[in-house]
Amino acid sequence: GPPELPPVDSRAALDFKGGETAALNRLQYYTWDSNCVWEYFETRNGMVGGDYSTKFSPWLALGCLSPRKVYDEVGSYEKEWGSNKSTYWVVFELIWRDYFRFFAMKHGNKIFFPHGPSGDAQAQKQEADVLERWRAGRTGAPLIDANMRELLATGWMSNRGRQNVASYLVFDLQQDWRFGAAHFEALLLDYDVCSNWGNWVSAAGLTGGRINKFNIPKQSKDYDANGDYIRLWVPELKAVPNEHIHEPWRMSEAEQAQCGVRIGTDYPEPLATGAGKAGF
Repeated sequence: GPPELPPVDSRAALDFKGGETAALNRLQYYTWDSNCVWEYFETRNGMVGGDYSTKFSPWLALGCLSPRKVYDEVGSYEKEWGSNKSTYWVVFELIWRDYFRFFAMKHGNKIFFPHGPSGDAQAQKQEADVLERWRAGRTGAPLIDANMRELLATGWMSNRGRQNVASYLVFDLQQDWRFGAAHFEALLLDYDVCSNWGNWVSAAGLTGGRINKFNIPKQSKDYDANGDYIRLWVPELKAVPNEHIHEPWRMSEAEQAQCGVRIGTDYPEPLATGAGKAGF
């Protein structure tokens, strides 16, 4: 018979199960049973738990759920309960999904080229030790490490997390963006070629459009203010106080001893701080 699947990590955002029945159950739950769709815009940048985003993408990617079904369901909800920015934004996310399909149709194999559709020159190193530390969640940047460990353990990462780990790999570590895209392809439950490679080449700033370089400590403070997500996935830092959880390398030796974590021994020195002058 088929090999047994490993147990679901207890920290996973959701216990994803395949098939149309599970997909429709999730759609019913998120739209009607929990009313989460009404608050999507406010919660969509979360990173902990099952309800901060729709989590429809694995079922959409595998053909278990139709985007038209989601669109119709949200429309039915709006007819009964009214519309707001959140219901609009769920449909808007489906349009983004369509956008990357048309983007891939337009640019073809250029979305896989080192310099993307724009052909812009960019530093693209391929340092095995650096890439491995990024992949394993051992960069020394807590927000990055938490997201990369979640991906390894569960096959899932939030949208906010995906933007940050991509920016960090490309702009802070100056590594080849295609390594990141290939790593995501290997692990994501919701992998599809257009969304994955389209988003990655966009994150690398190689589409001719706006370049989004993220200030990782700022993002960490903005979207994981109390460090709950970091502590969930980087337990070495569980005793680090809020004021240092986002940049633990700034702690003095005495503070590190008090927290029971030595930077460089128990948790890595940062490959890069992720705090460039420019960035969101």
